[in-house]
Amino acid sequence: MNASIRSKLEWVAERRTEVEALLAEPETLADQNRFRALSREYAQIEPVASCFERYREIEAEITAAEELLGDPEMATLAREEIAAATRRRADLEPALHRLLIPADPNDHRNVFLEIRAGTGGAEAALFAGDLLRLYLRYAEMRGWGTELISESEGEHGGYKEVIVRISGSAVYARLKFEAGTHRVQRVPETESQGRIHTSACTIAVLPEAEQIDEITLDPNDLRIDTFRASGAGGQHVNKTDSAIRITHLPSGLVVECQDERSQHKNRARAFALLQAKLLSQAQAAQTDAEAQSRRLQVGSGDRSERIRTYNFPQNRLTDHRINLTIYKLDEIMTGQLDQVVDPLIEEYQADQLAALSET
Repeated sequence: MNASIRSKLEWVAERRTEVEALLAEPETLADQNRFRALSREYAQIEPVASCFERYREIEAEITAAEELLGDPEMATLAREEIAAATRRRADLEPALHRLLIPADPNDHRNVFLEIRAGTGGAEAALFAGDLLRLYLRYAEMRGWGTELISESEGEHGGYKEVIVRISGSAVYARLKFEAGTHRVQRVPETESQGRIHTSACTIAVLPEAEQIDEITLDPNDLRIDTFRASGAGGQHVNKTDSAIRITHLPSGLVVECQDERSQHKNRARAFALLQAKLLSQAQAAQTDAEAQSRRLQVGSGDRSERIRTYNFPQNRLTDHRINLTIYKLDEIMTGQLDQVVDPLIEEYQADQLAALSET
């Protein structure tokens, strides 16, 4: 095993012991924020420490067996034990490496998924609608909850912009790779000569802030407007000022929520969305300041980056980041997105492992 990796594993084992002791202290139990943070850390490092504990037990078995090699009566049995234990140790190393990959602190969070029509006019708006249906079906398959936050419909169908909140287990962990520019190639229904048109949509995946104190909002920095919701929703929605628009004056960010009939619920959703956007901005600024860049830019939020092409005539989906091509676009558009997401996660983990081995 790489000496640097072993050093990291030994640190994790020691840290688990420290966190166990801290969780048992009365001061920690009295501070729910600290208790929650330590509990989350323990949940992250315990599997690593437990696996490393089994690894060291196997090493101890090998050492004990090696001491028996000098005994003629026990040498044959000792060699067999050494061989078996060495195989078990080798089998355990890849699992240890994977467990040691730093966890993204946002992986457990819910997300705000923003889809915006880009180049392509009406066809781009229709594609935005197709992408929304894809993610809603994917969420349903995984047992996630979805809530429409705001929508701006296209003139001929689809959406100019639509924002949906997706909640559940490991939502950000699986959807963060969707951020970027999605390109579609197909023949529009209005195309009389059968020519293929190219359009695009951009997607942003924003992790939801967990607590109000993660991003402090000064009331003096906010302008809150109410207005009548537009679009579908029934007479009540259109006749009352239930929709909310919040402008964050220092940053110029504007968020709207008009899906709920209740102004109170729309206000709460709008605040949550504003928090998520400000949190994303803060994290991006921190990353830039620290000059941290991954060697594999999987799931970067760069909307100028074309990450994926959906070619309907060829029933082909291509993810350009990992040179993945699948001729099952019809299946994928029904929500069967794992066949795209899983290879992205595997490639990301492989790159993280390579970087870990070099440090």
